[in-house]
Amino acid sequence: MTLARALVRNGAIGVAVADTPEDLKTFLQPGCAAAIWRRQPMPKFQSWIDTVDPSVLLQGRIVLRPDAVPSAVTALCDVAETPDCYERDQLIGDVSALAGIFADLMNTPYLRLRLQAVTTNACRKFHIDAITARLVCTYRGQGTQYGISTDGEDPARVFSVATGAPILLRGTLWPEKPASGLLHRSPPIEGTGETRLVLVLDAVDSPEDEI
Repeated sequence: MTLARALVRNGAIGVAVADTPEDLKTFLQPGCAAAIWRRQPMPKFQSWIDTVDPSVLLQGRIVLRPDAVPSAVTALCDVAETPDCYERDQLIGDVSALAGIFADLMNTPYLRLRLQAVTTNACRKFHIDAITARLVCTYRGQGTQYGISTDGEDPARVFSVATGAPILLRGTLWPEKPASGLLHRSPPIEGTGETRLVLVLDAVDSPEDEI
């Protein structure tokens, strides 16, 4: 198993590919702008999340301790009236697991959690977020797009994270300098009829860290 490898030769050096959650520690190494956990969605779960009515997809935004994530996500499902089934439990379990993995890796006491059903071109411009670090996992629809920027311009080559594969991204507040040259964006889907379900986790120091 290779702990990390470049996704783009002579370009995206510092984008690591992890085969297990433990391999994501490569993200902390100097020069690593992002890390992707290469995993495949479970077919039955993916079929369910892809076909469930978008109106009952859970949505919300909250700052909380990692151990509070399971109850919080369950409450979001209840509010949205997400069907109570085995696949819903899988979703709650996976969000909770990713929260624990990310919190342990970043050694952070709090997480800013956002679950969002996206049907527009939200965050369509390539950018780096004004945070320390972020985890993004697209459970439904197209995954995050990314590429290496040259002199602040949009990437010449654009790559997409697979559905269900978490990506860890450094932000502008990451202490290592120079700043990451890797930009990302949400795929433009407005007018296509597509609905994405996206999980975003940010490492924060306090429950007051809300942006």
